[in-house]
Amino acid sequence: MSQANPIRVFITHAWAMSDDYLRVFEYLESARNFFYKNYSTPDLRPAGDKEAQREDLRRQISPVEAVIGLSSLFEAQQDLLTFQLLYAQANKKPVILMKPFGSGKEAPQSIRDLASEIVEWDERALVDALRLHARQERTGRWDTIEFKLD
Repeated sequence: MSQANPIRVFITHAWAMSDDYLRVFEYLESARNFFYKNYSTPDLRPAGDKEAQREDLRRQISPVEAVIGLSSLFEAQQDLLTFQLLYAQANKKPVILMKPFGSGKEAPQSIRDLASEIVEWDERALVDALRLHARQERTGRWDTIEFKLD
């Protein structure tokens, strides 16, 4: 992965930029040496019925390497979120599911079953999951703790 060859991602949405949707970009932007291209367009809702919206979602998901699923959409837009995750899975796109932000609750089982990996709201966990599932790149990172013995 490089600036010339960024990871292509889609972030689930309900035709609006929710707080969690925007938070994903804060995490991705704060990661060092991580390049991505966003294919989701929540601000460009297509005119027409439910099928026209689904067709536009298919168009957004088709070229990506990984889908970031926002479990927070489940309560308000269960059908739309489930459609996006099922379409990704049917097209062999890995789904990185973000746990509900700040609540400590688990995502519903029906969408957990559609995920390749479920991650906490942590920049490093999200980026590592994207690298692994989109490009099969293992980071091999670990934390080091420094302390002084007095």
